Amino acid sequence: MPNPKGNPENFKPIKSDRDKPLDGKLAFRVTKEIEEQVKAQDNPPEFCRDAIQKALDEKQGK
Repeated sequence: MPNPKGNPENFKPIKSDRDKPLDGKLAFRVTKEIEEQVKAQDNPPEFCRDAIQKALDEKQGK
């Protein structure tokens, strides 16, 4: 019989080895082709974070 209050493992905070916590959230629309290419990456969220950071660095002249 499943636990009616859910799995206790789901309530534990996610551990991260990052310097700064990932507490912000972005959502934006893309073409179906871009969506498929991003989802084909090994780690889509990290791929997006890296791509955005790279674009911001280039814009700032780093």
